[in-house]
Amino acid sequence: MAIPRRFLPSMSLLYAFEAAARSASFTAAAAELNLTQSAVSRQVRALEELLGCDLFLRERQTVKLTAAGEAYASEIREALRKIGTATLGLRANPAGGSLNLAILPTFGTRWLAPRLPGFLAENPGITVNLTTRLAPFDFQFDQVDAAIHFGEDDWSGADMELLMGEVVVPACSVGLRAQLGIGTPQDLATAPLLHLISRPDAWERWFAAMDMTVGHVSGMLIDQFATAAQAAAAGMGVALLPKFLIEAELSRGDLVEAVDGGDVPSAGHYYLAWPPKRSSYPPLQAFRAWLKKQLAGEAA
Repeated sequence: MAIPRRFLPSMSLLYAFEAAARSASFTAAAAELNLTQSAVSRQVRALEELLGCDLFLRERQTVKLTAAGEAYASEIREALRKIGTATLGLRANPAGGSLNLAILPTFGTRWLAPRLPGFLAENPGITVNLTTRLAPFDFQFDQVDAAIHFGEDDWSGADMELLMGEVVVPACSVGLRAQLGIGTPQDLATAPLLHLISRPDAWERWFAAMDMTVGHVSGMLIDQFATAAQAAAAGMGVALLPKFLIEAELSRGDLVEAVDGGDVPSAGHYYLAWPPKRSSYPPLQAFRAWLKKQLAGEAA
């Protein structure tokens, strides 16, 4: 349903209001917009008349947002940001559109990024914009078309597609393994362990998979797999890492598997998640099809 025009103030009124709200000054807003102070004042007053409420408290030579003005300024600022982002994306790629993709840092840099040139070669009109975050995105507020998610198929308000599982292994430096005489899973119960903040119970799950009962599992907390891998390679402890993300370190010998037979499937899986309203967005459809082809080829 179309929004009635009476609820759509002109951009000049919104720009004047946003600048005045941000600077708490009609004079500063006028300088920013290359207008006179009286012109900004008139535009703000016209917006107030349109809305039917005061947006500013005017006291002598100062202005201050009302409670309604504070709330409205926040909404308008976000709306203007969305318009600017959409315009920038279209100008950058008017032919094919942009895919704004949220990724997990290590998965993005070690698995996805090396393969993305293939997607771009197959889809020359599409631009991919990447942003990283460890916690799940909120599709109601974050301006992304899709996100790579690790965990369960339980992202409320999102459509999800299973990508892959993973196997984790205890990994450490050759020196630390020799120094501690690590040879069996039991030896890891007393070894310095490195923990991923995003997977606080990973070591407990691993010991359980080894048919071991251990007490409180303590150790250093680290927020990203890449940092944990570097810390393990430096001899700071044993990290439980996805095997497919540390293939380079294992092949170089920077890391070694701490014990034989320590491979354990993770409880979670990797998913592609997206807001339902973006399901028919052509760049996302192309990316989903490409991902399926990539994963099918690697599983063959």
